[in-house]
Amino acid sequence: MGPRSTRKAKSIATKAAELAFAAPQVIAHRVARMAMSGAVPTERDKREFQLMVKEKEVAFSQAFTAMAKQSAVAQQTLAASMFRSFWSPSLKGKSSPMAVALQMQAAAMGVLNKGMAPVHQKAVANAKRLAKTRLK
Repeated sequence: MGPRSTRKAKSIATKAAELAFAAPQVIAHRVARMAMSGAVPTERDKREFQLMVKEKEVAFSQAFTAMAKQSAVAQQTLAASMFRSFWSPSLKGKSSPMAVALQMQAAAMGVLNKGMAPVHQKAVANAKRLAKTRLK
């Protein structure tokens, strides 16, 4: 793994760890709020419950779009690399199998990183916001 891939892997690992801590905090706060609100939730609770659904739709659609865009970029890059090696008259311009494998790994890491970013951003922001919010 090159230095660039190592940084991406660390970034993904960091985001995953932060997400692993933030998501349970948000879930615990919201489940407690649901339990405490009873059969007739307050307007504040209703807003939070509606926000809970809407933000997931937005975050996951942003993640899907970002992953689709990054996949297209990665496919174009990999295709260009393969075409260069096909049309190269000598071995001089050809990529080694290891270089191709590293390029594919970097492409996969890029797609994962782009997809995780909006979900991570929203979950961490919610954990911070809800930590400041009293349940009742």
